[in-house]
Amino acid sequence: MEDGRRVLVAIAGWACTTLCLASYAAAFSHGASLSACTDMMPKHLRVQLHSPSNNYFTVHTNVSFFFPGDKVTVTVRSTQDFMGFLLQARQVSNDEITGTFVFIPPGSKLLTCSEDGDTVTHSDKSLKRNLSFVWKAPDQPIGDIKFFISIVQSYFVYWAKIESAIVAQRQQN
Repeated sequence: MEDGRRVLVAIAGWACTTLCLASYAAAFSHGASLSACTDMMPKHLRVQLHSPSNNYFTVHTNVSFFFPGDKVTVTVRSTQDFMGFLLQARQVSNDEITGTFVFIPPGSKLLTCSEDGDTVTHSDKSLKRNLSFVWKAPDQPIGDIKFFISIVQSYFVYWAKIESAIVAQRQQN
C-alpha cells in the first residue's frame, strides 16, 4: 500500500510541475511583460543569461546619424533561431527609452513602456532569425541614441541588452 501511495504522490508532483511550467512558459509566448521595460530582462523561471557580447546576434541601422523626426530602419540579424525579443531605442546621455516604432514585422507587437509604441516585443513563439523595424525619432532633439535588444532563444536561455552602434543626432539648420 505504501508503494502505491508513493507512486501517486510522484505522479501528482510530476503533473503539477509540468502544468506549472507549461502555464508559465505560455504566459511569455505572446511577448515580454511591462516588468521587462526598465532592465530588458526576461522574467522567465531559472533563466541562463549569456553575455551581451556574442557572435550570434547583431543590431544594425541604415544610417549613422539622424535629425529630429527622421525614420531609421533597424535590422536584427541572427545566425541562430530565437523565439522572443524586446527592442528599444535609448538615449545615450541618460538611458531613457525614446522614439516610437512605426513599422514592425509579422510576429511582433508594440508595447508602451514610457510612451505609446516605444518598445517592440514578439507576439508569438515562432522561430525568428532576421527582422526589420522602422523607428521614428521624436520631433524635439534627444541627443545620440543606441538600439538595444534582448533575445530569448528558449525559455531558459537569453541574451540581454545587445546594443547597436551609436546613431548620432544632427541638428537641422
